[in-house]
Amino acid sequence: MSGPRIIAGLWRGKTLLTPAGLLTRPTNARARQAVFDILLHAPWAGPDFLQSARVLDVFAGTGAYALEALSRGAVFATFIENNRDALRALSANISGCKAEKITKIIAADALHPPPGAAHDLIFLDPPYAQNLIPQAIAALATANFFSADPLFVAELGPGDEFAPPEPLAVRQHGKARIVFWSHTAKPDRSPSWGDR
Repeated sequence: MSGPRIIAGLWRGKTLLTPAGLLTRPTNARARQAVFDILLHAPWAGPDFLQSARVLDVFAGTGAYALEALSRGAVFATFIENNRDALRALSANISGCKAEKITKIIAADALHPPPGAAHDLIFLDPPYAQNLIPQAIAALATANFFSADPLFVAELGPGDEFAPPEPLAVRQHGKARIVFWSHTAKPDRSPSWGDR
């Protein structure tokens, strides 16, 4: 089954495979475009942020978030996923982009990960309405998956109650709410990038 496309960069237009069934919910292109527009232009990220980023894609599904980041210049990506069908699609998508040398797949539950390495940009796109993000962050922090100053991007759905204390930006795209935060960066309260 064909699915979303890479929006920009080295693999622009590349179609990603999606697994059959309802367990994987690929982020729509408009929401993904908005995420990367913010990462490229917000003062707390900046145009060069992706060029040296090591990316962690949690609840990876098709891998669209991290593959988009790699297409735009990120140096390495790790994917955490435990669904068999999603893992097959993810592996095919990485192979289709010829990105095997700059990626790693961890076939594991994000709430019980193995020991990891530090990452700068963390995407979290869990199943909706299960409030998995706080548990995943705690588990991944314990397993040493985060750099000293990671930037987090989470996609939340109806029924998800997670809210970081100082979000850098919040955007609504249909049912999805995209939240950006960091433990150290300060929110920009300007009309362009402040919370909405």
